[in-house]
Amino acid sequence: MSDRIVNSTAKLSPGSALAPLATVLIWSGNVVVTEAASGVIAPGSIAFYRWLIAFLVLLPFLGRAAWQNRAAAARHWLQLAVLGALGMVVYQSLAYEAAKTTTAVNMGVMLALMPLMSAALASIFAAERLSMSRLAGGAISLAGLVYLTSHGEPATLLSGGFHLGDGLMLVAIAANSLYGVLLRRWMLPLSMWLQLFWQICFATLLLLPIWLMGTISPINAANLPLILYAAIPTSLIAPLCWMSAIQRLGAARTALFINLVPVIVALLAWAILQEQLHAYHAIGGALALLGVAVGLSQRKVERSSSTPRADAAR
Repeated sequence: MSDRIVNSTAKLSPGSALAPLATVLIWSGNVVVTEAASGVIAPGSIAFYRWLIAFLVLLPFLGRAAWQNRAAAARHWLQLAVLGALGMVVYQSLAYEAAKTTTAVNMGVMLALMPLMSAALASIFAAERLSMSRLAGGAISLAGLVYLTSHGEPATLLSGGFHLGDGLMLVAIAANSLYGVLLRRWMLPLSMWLQLFWQICFATLLLLPIWLMGTISPINAANLPLILYAAIPTSLIAPLCWMSAIQRLGAARTALFINLVPVIVALLAWAILQEQLHAYHAIGGALALLGVAVGLSQRKVERSSSTPRADAAR
């Protein structure tokens, strides 16, 4: 595996772009849910409830197939547990905790580091070529999102200092970036649905003690809609779309779509919450979109002469 370069520059067609776009749309909606949930339900509770409900929803549909493929899952249980821990426990839980001690502006800017971090990790662990187009695209998008989230005054981001939540968010982003890279590298011999099922299973088990040791919020009429949105679209549809995108486009290229989240959130806030749009929204959003376009640009990647198909799972 070490002597090959993974071809992660498959042609970007409307079909291949649909999965990551659907993911960022769902995640953008989840920003509103997270804001609404902060004063209604404890972070440990919503994190546990959402994955427990997602597991119970999948169980009637995938339980038999999971049992029939239990031998394959048992052989790769550690990889499945690590993926569930990185993408569903560490990232989600730390993001909830980070929101307590840092600002949404800081979280948005740090989220824009994910494409650059994913590109670096994919180069190290998944043999994806670290192309200039990805680095340039990530840098352009980062500049645009810094301009957007700082309301056109980037210097203001430095005035607030570094908070505990900033550090937690950086760890969360690193965990999610590594999740995408390992998912691409390991190429487990299970269908996407079964991989998601077992990852959710492990994530639920890992979150159980966190829920029991923390503040337990009961499910009520006020928080049930928030939990259901986090459990169904955000915990089932979005991860499946994201996993599919990573398999088709690679971790680094898929991560570039993350930069669309603040842009979509701004548009949703304008359309739904009737918040005003300003010039910095247009300038920052345009730079973010330009960065995504640059990073996704088609470039041929040389393959190892000893390996005719670099993407083939072995």
